[in-house]
Amino acid sequence: MSTESLTHRSYWTDSAPATETTTFPPLREDHADVVVVGGGLVGLLTAWELTRNGADVVLVEAGRIAAAVSGRTSAKVTALHGFTYSSLVERHDEATAGLYARSQLDALQYLAGVVEALDADVGWQRVPAYSYVEAARELPRLQTEERAATAAGLPVRAVTEVDLPFPVAGGLRLDDQYQFHPRRFLLAVAADLARRGARIYENSRVVKLHDGVVGRVSTADGATATAPDVVVATHYPVFDRSGAFARLAVRREVVVAGSLPAGQAPGGMYLTFEDRTRSLRCAPLPDPGRRLLIVTGEKFTPGEEDAAGAFHRLTDWARVRFPGVRLSHRWATQDTFSTDGLPLVGRLNPATRHVLLATGFAGWGMSGGAMAARLLTDYLTGRPRPPWSRIYDPRRLPGFSEAGEFLGHQAFVAKHFVGDRLHSAPPLTELAPGDGAVVEHGGERYAAYREPDGRVRLLSARCTHLGCLVRFDEAEREWACPCHGSRFAVDGSVRHGPATRPLETRDTPESPFEGSGEGSGSGSEP
Repeated sequence: MSTESLTHRSYWTDSAPATETTTFPPLREDHADVVVVGGGLVGLLTAWELTRNGADVVLVEAGRIAAAVSGRTSAKVTALHGFTYSSLVERHDEATAGLYARSQLDALQYLAGVVEALDADVGWQRVPAYSYVEAARELPRLQTEERAATAAGLPVRAVTEVDLPFPVAGGLRLDDQYQFHPRRFLLAVAADLARRGARIYENSRVVKLHDGVVGRVSTADGATATAPDVVVATHYPVFDRSGAFARLAVRREVVVAGSLPAGQAPGGMYLTFEDRTRSLRCAPLPDPGRRLLIVTGEKFTPGEEDAAGAFHRLTDWARVRFPGVRLSHRWATQDTFSTDGLPLVGRLNPATRHVLLATGFAGWGMSGGAMAARLLTDYLTGRPRPPWSRIYDPRRLPGFSEAGEFLGHQAFVAKHFVGDRLHSAPPLTELAPGDGAVVEHGGERYAAYREPDGRVRLLSARCTHLGCLVRFDEAEREWACPCHGSRFAVDGSVRHGPATRPLETRDTPESPFEGSGEGSGSGSEP
């Protein structure tokens, strides 16, 4: 079975019953104590915590809640984050690594408490987490991580055998970690939110923010919501005034999933950075004789590489390592990485006290997102903030160890902003049906997509975030911006931020589509 024959949707979306489909209305006008922008794990949990503390909350989501990044995760809930602790010691110090560990362990217990309070079937399971290496040459790196994680307060232990159907050189094990069905969990949070009186609005893409004594957010349709405080929980901040875009790099990662005989299914969660990263775990299926295998990996920069090769490599790896697997689903997800290796959670910038954000979880959005929800609630309710709040403060100054990453990120963006305009582009006539590319036509550059029937759809090739040129991802049939990760459908509508406006439609004699100056819809990520 080729990767093309797999279902191109997240398993979590497909496996949630139709009765769990959300039907929240679009925003028209509302006022609350707090407006939360973003309906993923951070936004929903922050709204839930605030509501439980007596706040009147409005939550606004561009598409459907629990359907974007939080609906595409592997849903590992663990404080063992690969080789993060040795990296934090190297880039910061042992005290920072210790605070990071304490915050993640606290997040695990918090999430366990939320699941218990909701009393919903969300597939919550306690399992061990492993970081492992297959090559003996990587053992020194594993040992360095063991020392750093232990010093940070994680009760890890070194192992030489793991519950995998192939040999490893060594691993680290951390017991009492968790996994769950992320969409069912978040829909349960949303249902409880609605019962408590919070208002949730879907299909309402926020495009403007007024930051004052009373904050105001406005959608692409002109609707508004006002509140003294605003939380921006959109995975990548959609408002550039934070300056976060200068400190955030974006990585795309593909996922494949399918059923496996229960007797062949590993019992824990596993991660190695070998082979361009391999992360895997299993989950229950309705058939007790089989388990769902979820494998992620193949990190790459959006727009720099087509996802097709990544899907093929990950699929081949899964089928070789787990011969009994019947792959059924494939999808991709996107993560943000800060230049100093720590998330940004807190005040948007030094000049504001009324807008907060959370971003930069580096692929660990379940524990990191829960940590952020708790911390944002502390800011907004006046509760004493935990000691780890300082390491996540977005207003922190770049450190010396961050300089290389920071400058490298700026150089990367500049390379695409300037360099992509200098490269030659093929003529429109070379575009085959079903293909897309940035083409040269009449002395202009367009993002061109030729429909299977031969009609051509032309768009501006400039990303509406900060103006980098987009590229076409053939595997996902989308336009991707390599600078900051925005994604657009073939009609130009926004699929993933930080862009909030669609790619503009262009007309030529060969393009039959009406030019209205904007894409044809909100097109939020499914």
